[in-house]
Amino acid sequence: MSHRALCVGINDYPGSNMDLAGCVNDARDWQALLEARGYHVDSLHDGEATRARIVEALTSIIGSAADGDSVVFAFAGHGSWLPDASGDEADARDEMMCTVDVMQEQYLLDDDLNRIFNTKRPGVRLYVIADCCHSGSVSRAAPPLTAPDVTPLKARFLPPYAFARGNVRFERAIDRASNAPAPTKNAYPALLFSGCRDSEFSYDASFSRRPNGVFTRTAIDVLQNAGITSPRAFHDAIRKQLPSQSYPQTPQLFGSKEAQLGPLF
Repeated sequence: MSHRALCVGINDYPGSNMDLAGCVNDARDWQALLEARGYHVDSLHDGEATRARIVEALTSIIGSAADGDSVVFAFAGHGSWLPDASGDEADARDEMMCTVDVMQEQYLLDDDLNRIFNTKRPGVRLYVIADCCHSGSVSRAAPPLTAPDVTPLKARFLPPYAFARGNVRFERAIDRASNAPAPTKNAYPALLFSGCRDSEFSYDASFSRRPNGVFTRTAIDVLQNAGITSPRAFHDAIRKQLPSQSYPQTPQLFGSKEAQLGPLF
């Protein structure tokens, strides 16, 4: 039985003017926690974290996993959305993780990830930790919230206009998607821990002068309790702290009831 993980953190988004601060720390923190739990961890930070390299690493890790193995994919960086091209989303949007080359129209759509996740063999436990925005309705900057010992918050959301400006057909599609109904609730081939709802931000903040994602910092602190042994218990403990007045983001847990009540990592 083996345990493998891929931890990705991206602060530097060349050409976007929307760099972050805590994402590489998030990836390193998840790596340290998972290694302490016996995982072999691969990491990609900033310029290493291109779409091609993430796809290659994730495909390899999932493809090599067998019955009884565990795989974790942790991503910290910007999230965004694009108009749905396949017609499988009621809100006309595909959520996406923004890779470091997003300004070159490279990114990971939820459809891309589902195709990779669906290659896993039966009996493989797959956990996804997404500390990024999956916003479908908000495209403006985050409100200037502050808290003790916390710098002004940054939203981990890259508006589609940032990487689609000048493409008239694409911009019209974005406008149409902006007036669409609520998002589709898809079945997830993985157990997904998300930092926020589709309509919210995940925030980049600073704790004791060290940048981190609010969701990641809260989640890792919660895991210091050895009594938390299931994904549902893990999620419930996080939800006791988030959302809060300082951090208005609502972490989500998606997956089968069996997976939610099963082993954690």
